[in-house]
Amino acid sequence: MRLIAPGELRSWILHDDEQVVVINKPGDVVCHPSKAGPCSSLAGAVREHLGLAVSHLVFRLDRETSGIVVFAKNAVVADRLQKSLRLRRSGKAYLAVMTGEFSEAVTVDQPLGRDEGSPVLAKSAVRADGQAAVTHFTPLSSGGGFTLARVVTESGRKHQVRAHAQWLGRPLVGDKIYGPDERCFLEFIAGGWTPALAERLLLPRQALHCAEIDMIGAGLDRVFTAPLPQDLRAFCEERGLAVPEGL
Repeated sequence: MRLIAPGELRSWILHDDEQVVVINKPGDVVCHPSKAGPCSSLAGAVREHLGLAVSHLVFRLDRETSGIVVFAKNAVVADRLQKSLRLRRSGKAYLAVMTGEFSEAVTVDQPLGRDEGSPVLAKSAVRADGQAAVTHFTPLSSGGGFTLARVVTESGRKHQVRAHAQWLGRPLVGDKIYGPDERCFLEFIAGGWTPALAERLLLPRQALHCAEIDMIGAGLDRVFTAPLPQDLRAFCEERGLAVPEGL
């Protein structure tokens, strides 16, 4: 179990004021509290190490997704920010390393719901009776059999980016559920990270990073950004995939 130290948490802080604390979460940290104590999750560590009596997670990221996470310091601010996201007055943008190469922007407008045929209970899939979901994939660079893309969603469905990437036939590198075989996830749960999984998945976590969140429409008058993390940057460099300047 990964435990978060005080100095480590503070090194992740992008912004801290009387309303919010904005954190650049690594790709091996759980957002929601767990049974292993406050320092085993980002939500717990924020309260424990920053001395906050109350903190509200405005939106979550999957454990293996890195990037920007926002905590509101009171319920009024939390409600305002969450409402702004629901109404699309605020927005998020991701960076993703996807398998296969493509050079034109593509939009996936496909409903998502639970994948009832999957042994992975949390898995989503495109299905006619699902909830409306729209995802825009814009390639930034391609090479070596991969594409680095900017991804913007118009909805907030479970695993939306990952499920739509799989539907496109361009699953994210390192994705244990939506990658080459969903049984990789079950193997990982049972036995941890192994050389066999490394050979199939190439990265120990899905190559997805929340790089930008625009909170201007929510009254914070800020656009928060977080650069492509070192593990994804190194993968791109090793595969000859150019990372545009500024990322």
